[in-house]
Amino acid sequence: MKQLLILIFSLASCISFAQANTKIIWEENNKLSWEDFQGEPSNVIPYHANTSSGISYSWGLKGALNKFELTYDVESFFITDQSWVKPSYENDHLLKHEQLHFDISELFARKLREKLSKVDNSKLSKNSGGQLNKLYEDVAAERGLMQDQFDKETNHGSNKEAELKWQLKVVEELNKLAAFSN
Repeated sequence: MKQLLILIFSLASCISFAQANTKIIWEENNKLSWEDFQGEPSNVIPYHANTSSGISYSWGLKGALNKFELTYDVESFFITDQSWVKPSYENDHLLKHEQLHFDISELFARKLREKLSKVDNSKLSKNSGGQLNKLYEDVAAERGLMQDQFDKETNHGSNKEAELKWQLKVVEELNKLAAFSN
């Protein structure tokens, strides 16, 4: 008798984001505008703007007995209610900096899609959740490090020369992984 097994995993934080906030899914030709930054600016944080973006994924196993096929969905998203700008700082340069944070999230969504596409279906079992979650956790950690490095090297967008280098770098990396765009 064949069984159909579908396991879906989504990080609880991503589920709560989706339920409590408005999210924008990354699209190549859909750039952010200041109207998308609907959160309340922080008086404690010295930065002029904040982008709340990330990646989420779900996966499932289809098949019978010990022959499974991995299915998955990966998104990069922007949370409007948690992203903000201090009104006197709304300018094109800062908006491009914030867009690049969102683009970096998409870059890592593509890296996760690439990793998931290379999973050997013959080694999957109903107990593969830990292995798949580890792939996500590694990519998410790497994304966080790159976001921090971007802000550090550009001084949160103040260093225009470094900002331009990062723009070129991220576009190049996105292009390398174009086969893994959504």
